[in-house]
Amino acid sequence: QVQVEESGGGLVQPGGSLRLSCVVSGNIFGFDHIGWYRQAPRQERELVATISGGRTTYADSVKGRFTISRDAAKNTVYLQMNSLKSEDTAVYLCNIQRSFRPAYDYWGQGTQVTVSS
Repeated sequence: QVQVEESGGGLVQPGGSLRLSCVVSGNIFGFDHIGWYRQAPRQERELVATISGGRTTYADSVKGRFTISRDAAKNTVYLQMNSLKSEDTAVYLCNIQRSFRPAYDYWGQGTQVTVSS
């Protein structure tokens, strides 16, 4: 059984920082995509930052402020978020995928990030 668990969310003032963590446990092998997405109320889920095929991708809205990294030994992926803005408020979700057979696609429950003064 695969588990994806996010942590590190919370309430932060504009301009502040948070680091999110995503721990993946279980029988994960040969994944080719891992990353962070977010969903704000009444909005669609959007890509924040991903590592795919060794390449990192960021949403334009977070470039220069957010950094995704991975610790393979700990099966953990991080999202360092700096210079947070109110529009970054959302539930942040971790995703891990394998696009080729046997394919899989797992999501965590998410962690709430609220940026407010």
